Amino acid sequence: MGLFDDDFYSTKVPRREGREQEPSKVLTSRNWSARKSRRSLATWQVSVISSVISAVVAVLLFSLATGQLTQEKAEQPKVIEKVTASSGDPFERIVQAAALVRPAVVSIINHKEDNKELNILDESALGSGVIYKKDDNKAFIITNNHVIEDFGKLEVVMVNGETRKATLVGTDKVSDIAVLSIDAKGITTVAQIGDSSKLRFGETVIAIGNPLGLGDSLTSGIVSYTERTIPVSLNQDGVYDWEQEVIQTDAAINEGNSGGALVDLDGKVIGINTMKISDTGVEGLGFAIPANHVMETAGELEANGKIARSYLGVYSVDLNNPYVPLAEDQRKELNLPTTVKDGVVVLDAVGPAKDAGLQFNDVITKFDNEPITSTLSLRKYLYDHTKIGDDLKITYYRNGEVKQVTVKLLEKQKE
Repeated sequence: MGLFDDDFYSTKVPRREGREQEPSKVLTSRNWSARKSRRSLATWQVSVISSVISAVVAVLLFSLATGQLTQEKAEQPKVIEKVTASSGDPFERIVQAAALVRPAVVSIINHKEDNKELNILDESALGSGVIYKKDDNKAFIITNNHVIEDFGKLEVVMVNGETRKATLVGTDKVSDIAVLSIDAKGITTVAQIGDSSKLRFGETVIAIGNPLGLGDSLTSGIVSYTERTIPVSLNQDGVYDWEQEVIQTDAAINEGNSGGALVDLDGKVIGINTMKISDTGVEGLGFAIPANHVMETAGELEANGKIARSYLGVYSVDLNNPYVPLAEDQRKELNLPTTVKDGVVVLDAVGPAKDAGLQFNDVITKFDNEPITSTLSLRKYLYDHTKIGDDLKITYYRNGEVKQVTVKLLEKQKE
């Protein structure tokens, strides 16, 4: 029995019925001739038809094959020269990108002043950095300000495990960027910096750093958002007094990843990992400072050791802050008109503000006729729209009476 029961796949050849002649039956020459003629004619017709069909099929098959080959040749995709051919592994580009940038990512150990003698390390003393520049004698490293804050001694651990002493070149609390330098001897790899403005939603990225002291660690994810603006508290007092533009990613970022590299699949650094949101039920919310912002700040830090910003000299609280609202008796003490809903209440005035006559409980509402609604808007106006030496016109209320004063801005010495 064959594998299939139907006749098409049967291995049996059926016997033609009536094939055997009865011995007693004799054919006359006429009958034989007639049958022979009809069979010859049928055979000729079949041969001609078969030949024609075979020729047509052959032509069609040849045309079809030729067309397919031509089409396939015309539609063959261009080879991306930056990507090395892999063995079919869809993650091969991650492997290649990581191999390209890994030697330029270092671990940073911050021996804080309080722990200097005891040589005690905790999680807050660990971070990451990226070698972005090298000259004859020094190699320069980008990291976060909060990684090296309150440092006593800084050390850098290379990818091969070698430890080197690091020197602080400059730091900026507002942008959370710092630059270190180390001896350049033996350093052969410097990270390539990409263009963070060209990032796309869903683009694959990798994070390399020193999470929880596990140096040279790699995680991967996607770009969840290209330009996310998040509020931050520069003084860590729970009051949001600045905004940071960041790249949002779901690549795992943990304590110690700060200052490390966020890398695209071309092996270029497109961000410096800076923070994550850690709370019950929260996953995949990590943030990196865009490389374009980082390099602009790093260049000034390398040249001057600091970022020069305008300084007014007021310590303030928001008039209308939903998180830290003023008490009713405090509002009455300000004696403001009912039309004034937003502004900044001066708690203390020093430097230029004090010299201009600003006092406790003055309520600032405008800078150069632009509304000031919060401490955040006050700081952003100073940093983004003024420069050192400018004359700033301030509109404020004192005991319910509107006043104006002009202040000459000085250089901000320290945040």
